Amino acid sequence: MDQIRATYNAVLAGDTAAVVASVRAALSEKIPAEKILGAGLIEAMDEVGTRFESGEMYVPEMLIAARAMQSGLGILRPHLTESGVKALGKVVIGTVKGDLHDIGKNLVAMMLEGAGFEVIDLGTDVPPERFAVAVRQHAPDIVGMSALLTTTMVNMRATLEAIEDIGLRKKVKVIIGGAPVTEDFAHQIGADSYAADAGTAARLAKALIAK
Repeated sequence: MDQIRATYNAVLAGDTAAVVASVRAALSEKIPAEKILGAGLIEAMDEVGTRFESGEMYVPEMLIAARAMQSGLGILRPHLTESGVKALGKVVIGTVKGDLHDIGKNLVAMMLEGAGFEVIDLGTDVPPERFAVAVRQHAPDIVGMSALLTTTMVNMRATLEAIEDIGLRKKVKVIIGGAPVTEDFAHQIGADSYAADAGTAARLAKALIAK
């Protein structure tokens, strides 16, 4: 079996040790880091997202696969930088002010990385002003916001207003998600997209970049 296929299968299996071994073996065989990333890691995470959406995979399996992917990405990153490979886009992500939940947000961040994005993770309990500062500092293509509490959803609107206040709302696309969040709410506050799960978030992010 070739090393790229081995990497792909190891990510799907969530086998971190096998991902590390196959990525290192692929590099030792002089396979370009960009090819390992695209055909090994990114294609595997696309399949993970598809299986999750179809109910063949569940959150724990998705999380294990994403962590395995990250182990391979960590090895590839310096080689990708060296060869001048650019990320698909840049995403600033965080859980909004008043909300300390991070499992969903972390999974979205890993899926986005697996899709080829550079991710700036602001963590949890992020005030609107900090999102706005990050947008000015990092010039992302996309901002992702998560909330798991109904009481903190209002801070999604406040964050959009903070980004508007610094004149950069038209420069970024905004995706929101979390258990109480709905597509209707996304429309109400003026977000660009709503993602029900991590796989959908990665797919939407790619679609928004394509536009």
